[in-house]
Amino acid sequence: MPELHVRLTADDDVTGAVINLIGSLEGIESVEEIADLMPHMDDPDSSSAGLSDDIGPGTHLIRIEGGNDLAIRRGLDVAEAFARDQEAALEVVDNDEF
Repeated sequence: MPELHVRLTADDDVTGAVINLIGSLEGIESVEEIADLMPHMDDPDSSSAGLSDDIGPGTHLIRIEGGNDLAIRRGLDVAEAFARDQEAALEVVDNDEF
């Protein structure tokens, strides 16, 4: 089953909306937020912790599984357009074909 991981930099509401939107597409088998194992240097003991420059939307790792490559491509296209409209950032994490 084709699979794609994307990282979305957005708040929780936008992330939930993206997941629901992709999940509603024909051919998409599963969309879920998964644990992101990448360290983000979020050290609460840092001297810069809590500063306004350090506060912002979180990052969310999302796994998209589809019945075929076309469904995955359609899910990516919809996610990119929605993220752009919401002024969020979307990044393909693993990129075999896209």
